[in-house]
Amino acid sequence: KLPLTLAIMDGQTIRVASENYIVPLVSIIESLEIKTDDIKRVSGKGELYPLRDEYVPVIRLYELFGLAPTSTDLEEGLLVVVEGDNQKIGLFVDDLLGQQQVVIKSLETNYRKVLGLSGATILGDGTVALILDVPGLMTLYRDPSLASKIITDEDAA
Repeated sequence: KLPLTLAIMDGQTIRVASENYIVPLVSIIESLEIKTDDIKRVSGKGELYPLRDEYVPVIRLYELFGLAPTSTDLEEGLLVVVEGDNQKIGLFVDDLLGQQQVVIKSLETNYRKVLGLSGATILGDGTVALILDVPGLMTLYRDPSLASKIITDEDAA
C-alpha cells in the first residue's frame, strides 16, 4: 500500500550520545563552538549563552531524551541555535553529521504524538533518526515538567 503523498524536508543530521536526530534546516540559525566560561547559569532558567545582543537558553538534548551522554562538557560539542515561535534556543549536540533531504514518517499515525518530535525518517544506512520539532522543544524549555511525559509508564512496560 503506497501513501498518496510524501512529506520531504531538508534537514541537518546531528548526533546526541549514540543517537542520530534530524533538525529542520529552516529552523537553524547557526552552529558554533562555545566556551564554558561564556555560559551564564540562572536560577530557574538553566544555562544561557550570550549570542550577540541576546541570551539563548541551552537545552542539553541528552538530558531531555534520557540518553547516556558522550560528554557533558559544552566545549566538546557544538551549539546549534534554532528558532521557532519567535524564540531562539541552543541545542547542545555532540556532532553535525551532514545535510540531507529526508522523507518524514509521522509518529502520531504510527505511534503517538511526542512533544519535541515531529516524526522519524530512515537514513541512507538504514538507521532510524527522529526529527526534532523546534516549537515543541520551545514548549519543553518553557515547561520542563512536560518532559516527564516524553517517557511514560506505558513505554516502560
